Amino acid sequence: MHYLNATTDAEKKKTAEEIVAGFKEVGFIYLDKHGVPESTVKNAFEKAKLAWEDPRSNRGYVQIGRERVTQSADLNEIAQLRAKAPDFKESMEIGRDWDETWKNQWPLESDVPRFKQTMLDFYKTCHDLHVYVMRAIALGLNLEETFFDRKIDQQCHNLRLLSYPPIKTSLLRQDGQARAGAHSDYGTLTLLFQDSVGGLEVENPHTKEYQPAPPIPGSIVINAGDLLARWSNDVLRSTLHRVVAPPAKKVSETEGITPARQSIAFFCNPNFDAEISCLPTCSGPDQAAKYEPVTTEEYIVGRLQATYL
Repeated sequence: MHYLNATTDAEKKKTAEEIVAGFKEVGFIYLDKHGVPESTVKNAFEKAKLAWEDPRSNRGYVQIGRERVTQSADLNEIAQLRAKAPDFKESMEIGRDWDETWKNQWPLESDVPRFKQTMLDFYKTCHDLHVYVMRAIALGLNLEETFFDRKIDQQCHNLRLLSYPPIKTSLLRQDGQARAGAHSDYGTLTLLFQDSVGGLEVENPHTKEYQPAPPIPGSIVINAGDLLARWSNDVLRSTLHRVVAPPAKKVSETEGITPARQSIAFFCNPNFDAEISCLPTCSGPDQAAKYEPVTTEEYIVGRLQATYL
């Protein structure tokens, strides 16, 4: 990411425009030279099993089958999807640790030494990278570089540790079943750290076909979320994506089993009280604002309440 060590304003602007071009065209980019040490990422690949509380807290452990990500907002349709084909994954949700209302749920230090501090350090590392990428986006959209700074400084993010257990191919062949169904993300950006197994697929916005986004060592996959798309009047794309199973290992003449997969997703959000309304450089006489203003909290809580039991 040449933005971080650019020596001239022109070099910084060029990198910013390349980042914005990726979000305009596809909604996903690979970011390398991002400043996050490989040892930091390896240290963060752990998980724990704790109880998840409430859509407004979004903390703790989510068991296999409880979440069903989808673009639908119809509660009956989501319930039918979950009963028929729940997402085959489990996760650990971590938010900002100083929140007075919604508390993180940590394992005992004696059970998982330094787990809490590792995750808190990683949370801050991801937030800092989010700030830099949002500054690049601001420059690429011809805004002041620090335009978003005061709108994202409360760190209202979610760090999700994801585990996709091995699954029999016969289960994955069931109608609608996936490791994680097709969906877009809710916030500004998602930073995705993958292991070597793969399985992420991204919808081509032009052909509507899904294409693999394989892991590239040392890089982070970053995609734009719904609120950034709304903010930019859909100049930046919030693209549908899903997680499918990689090739299975044959265990009998009629059955195979997929490998386990782990990933870490850092869902970046604006401050919960931030008003998301059309950016001044993303509308004009020939491009009217498409969306009514909404606060981050209104939008995200509404989406989460539909996604979970």
